Amino acid sequence: MATKQRSMEIAIRQYKKETGKTEVEMKEVAKFAVAKMGWKLPSPKDPLDRLASEFAQAARDEIRYDGKTGQPYRANHAISYTSGYAQLHLWIDIDEAERKPMLKSLIMRREQMVGDGLQLTLDADHWNSIHPAEEPIQIPMDFTYDVEERKNAPAEYKKAG
Repeated sequence: MATKQRSMEIAIRQYKKETGKTEVEMKEVAKFAVAKMGWKLPSPKDPLDRLASEFAQAARDEIRYDGKTGQPYRANHAISYTSGYAQLHLWIDIDEAERKPMLKSLIMRREQMVGDGLQLTLDADHWNSIHPAEEPIQIPMDFTYDVEERKNAPAEYKKAG
């Protein structure tokens, strides 16, 4: 029996095959899966879980400005803990956090960036391998210059996040 993930991959390919589209909008794929393939709509999200997700997004989006440098920084940082089979997500305020949880949060964010960089590199490598007649797409992974450039850009060009 196919997993839900695998079944969804098959549905996306079927949608593309039947519509001829190569760039797809997932809401259209979902409509297709319900109407043409008999997919059942999921149960609505628990209202308390939805509200908690909205609070997490608000925490993630809160930006403050350093009093000395004027630079923006994220006010709240997530930390994940695994206990048995459950995963707990806690939020800390950078201005109140002790070193150990702040270090854990920053390392977790860095690991996410490394994972994204690895996958981006693998994706580019694959595209390059199946398009040998094209100029290879090369994505630099050293962000030192980019970070310094953004740190020193005029305020209207800076993006925290």
